[in-house]
Amino acid sequence: MNTWNFTNKPDFILVGLTDSKEIQLVLSVLFLLIYLVTVLGNIGMMLIIRLDVQLHTPMYFFLTHLSLLDLSYSTVITPKTLESLLTSNKSISFVGCFTQIYFFVLFAATECFLLSSMAYDRYVAICNPLHYSFVMSSRFCSALLIGSYVLGAVDSTAVMICMGTLDFCKSNVINDFFCDAPPLIAMSCSNTRDIEITIYVFAGSTLLLSLITISVSYASILSTILKINSTTGKQKAFSTCVSHILAVTIFYGTLIFTHLKSNRSSSLGKDQVASVFYTIVIPMLNPFIYSLRNKEVKCAVSRVIKKRERALDT
Repeated sequence: MNTWNFTNKPDFILVGLTDSKEIQLVLSVLFLLIYLVTVLGNIGMMLIIRLDVQLHTPMYFFLTHLSLLDLSYSTVITPKTLESLLTSNKSISFVGCFTQIYFFVLFAATECFLLSSMAYDRYVAICNPLHYSFVMSSRFCSALLIGSYVLGAVDSTAVMICMGTLDFCKSNVINDFFCDAPPLIAMSCSNTRDIEITIYVFAGSTLLLSLITISVSYASILSTILKINSTTGKQKAFSTCVSHILAVTIFYGTLIFTHLKSNRSSSLGKDQVASVFYTIVIPMLNPFIYSLRNKEVKCAVSRVIKKRERALDT
């Protein structure tokens, strides 16, 4: 059987989302607009948090890095997708393909652990408010952040080690619009059973560990909120969690749907819709989720604008 691996073949070919030139043009305009909004929204969120002293808290420390992660993994995917849609060049080098996989897994896994850190932050704020400043110290927050990146790097490194052992039979066409582990495994002629199990163990452990942390945190938060006597107090406590709950639901829902299933029996159309959602759309949504439903961010924007106006007047 004629086989090859990434050491002796120059390019992969990305099939993309559609063969229709008209639809490609529409998608390219749509994705470009989404990407511009993603860049502006996430950079804007980071700047507002940086410029407003009142937002220098653990919650917004994590939110700054969530915006950075969203911007990063959108940038890993979207520019190449736009190139494929706007030009006839649908090829991606082996180095480029495996680099895309590595950084996408790194940023996505890191975001899982960062979201669980944010859930723990809300748990401490609501369930142990008197000890919040002591528990969520700058050193501890930094440790949670570094730990998230380290665990994300472990995940991505494990995936790369597994993917590096694959051989491919004749075809170098990837049935997707970006390089991801499932379509590459599906087109391999190697015995992928052990590789799939290994990747599923790491991916499943990441999802399970982060979801358990989030679930336990919010179970405790719900229990505490139900014990609050005043309706106003309950609403105020719950309002601090709504944005995070919404972000977690959207991110994990699409991630689980796309990855925790059989690669060879999956539906290409449904997979691509889910992939577009969590690789391109979700990074755009998070800044809006955390700003439109957050009075502190709205007030911070107002303060920054007024401060800027006063600076210009003087």
